[in-house]
Amino acid sequence: MKHLISPLDLSVEELDSILSLAQDIMDDPDKYSHVCDGKKLATLFYEPSTRTRLSFEAAMLNLGGKVLGFSSADSSSATKGESVADTIRVISSFADICAMRHPKEGAPTVAALHSGIPVINAGDGGHNHPTQTLTDLLTIKTLTGHLDNMTVGMCGDLKFGRTVHSLINAMVRYPNVRFILISPDELKIPDYLRKEVLDEKNIDYIETNNLEKYLPELDILYMTRVQKERFFNEEDYIRLKDSFILDAEKMKLAKKDMYVLHPLPRVNEISTDVDNDERAVYFKQVQFGVYARMALIMTLLNLSVDK
Repeated sequence: MKHLISPLDLSVEELDSILSLAQDIMDDPDKYSHVCDGKKLATLFYEPSTRTRLSFEAAMLNLGGKVLGFSSADSSSATKGESVADTIRVISSFADICAMRHPKEGAPTVAALHSGIPVINAGDGGHNHPTQTLTDLLTIKTLTGHLDNMTVGMCGDLKFGRTVHSLINAMVRYPNVRFILISPDELKIPDYLRKEVLDEKNIDYIETNNLEKYLPELDILYMTRVQKERFFNEEDYIRLKDSFILDAEKMKLAKKDMYVLHPLPRVNEISTDVDNDERAVYFKQVQFGVYARMALIMTLLNLSVDK
């Protein structure tokens, strides 16, 4: 039984296999519409979510399976003090696979240690978000045709942004990927990511607070919001929340084939005047996420369809 807690739980070969399956599902969804008949997905979301939870539910329903679960800790036995370990033991009796989001780093790891079914980390605090990474990789590969030989800009909250941490961990395994890390000084990537991932692997990267200077060099721009829920005081959030705003004027500096991604939700870090630019693909990214999660569910349940 395999779980997905971190992008590093998948080898490059496994990642590529899931992405290839997702692309086949995208090309012929009807072929996969009954592959999960009789299977159930449990969604255990201790933290609010729109896209990720509904994307998982859509993925399972598209595969012919069913969904059960809860959308907030308030509607679970966590309010009575039940531990994650006990909850997953119970859920293992009801479902075949589980997607868990939790505000505490490491909670899905605890769940995996006590689970009788595959556990998917749907986001744990500021740590990891591996299925968003699958979504991002599928988006980039589908639109550009490759995951190597590119310059990726990451802009906004790089300290608490689990989507950023997960994507860096995944993309450093592909050759000749360079990062431009754009953030206020207070929201730079964590030290462990800089030292243990980028420096240790001799990855080419620049840390800067100047979006306009490096925009012309980028093949991908990954925008993120400054996350109010990760701050200890409102003054710091208000001071930093508008640090970088991408608008149509700034987009004039970018390459004609640069794509803008965003894990969403957007607050105001991307102006709505960018939405009609063909390079703005953050809403397409949402649809790619359904295909990526369909492929992951099939992989973890060892399911396939006849060719």
